[in-house]
Amino acid sequence: MLREVRFLCDEKSAEDFGDLLLDGGAMSVTIEDADRDQPDEAPLYGEPGMEPETLAWRRSRLSVLVPEDFDAVTHAAIAARALGIETPQLESDSAVPDENWVKLTQAQFSPTRVSDRLWIVPTWHEPPSPEAINIRLDPGVAFGTGSHPTTHLCLKWLDAHIKPGMHVLDYGCGTGILAIAAAKLGAQPVEGTDIDPQAVESAGANAAANGVSARFVLPGELGDKTYDVVVANILSNPLKLLAPALLARVAPGGSLVLSGVLARQAEEVIAVYRKADPAVALEVWQTEEGWVCIAGSRGPAR
Repeated sequence: MLREVRFLCDEKSAEDFGDLLLDGGAMSVTIEDADRDQPDEAPLYGEPGMEPETLAWRRSRLSVLVPEDFDAVTHAAIAARALGIETPQLESDSAVPDENWVKLTQAQFSPTRVSDRLWIVPTWHEPPSPEAINIRLDPGVAFGTGSHPTTHLCLKWLDAHIKPGMHVLDYGCGTGILAIAAAKLGAQPVEGTDIDPQAVESAGANAAANGVSARFVLPGELGDKTYDVVVANILSNPLKLLAPALLARVAPGGSLVLSGVLARQAEEVIAVYRKADPAVALEVWQTEEGWVCIAGSRGPAR
């Protein structure tokens, strides 16, 4: 039997207090905003190179998973003494019922409908629409299950615009979901790239599991090719830094699709790309839950 113990900490001590509990034998520590869904709730997020220095909130709730015989009160007092702080408030201490954690985790991921003909379906589910284009994909070490608005927006764009025989590049491929979708929609050849070798490996395995042909490599292995469609679902700061590299991959008459951008960041991202290459006219294509998909085309070769 396991127990879940919850403490209330301030932002200065939450991370270190949790680390000391782990050192003392706790199995896991999760930190969340104690004011979540309240007027005092505070956002906490960042992008590569701009991550928050403190990964905690003004009032942080620590949910600590511990063995049945773990003395939470004593370990909390020892950790607090080591940090020179008052012992954080013990909010609750309750037994965790025995569960099938695999099934519980899987239950969080259900089939995602992108359009009438395109679905993302975890392998433990039967496709809701067997006659549709079903991408079989499980959550893993790389980003991209199809459920996040940024991925969903890119999938909708691909579904609406991909034609058979198009050359497609998925830049920052993660699980490879966008490349796999493009291939299933008839694009060929399809390539994907990511700076994370694990993502490249995961994407290749996912493509094979879906029975599609797609090549996944590290950025340095792409060569000098251009593509009919370049899609990049990353975040606004990396997208701005990558503007010259991404624009250089768009063939005459080709399209550039960007996501991972909040609505309030869209004009700034578009301005960076317009300055780098005015020949690629970008605009917001669609918005979903505060995120946008930016898309546009390069004029045909003269």
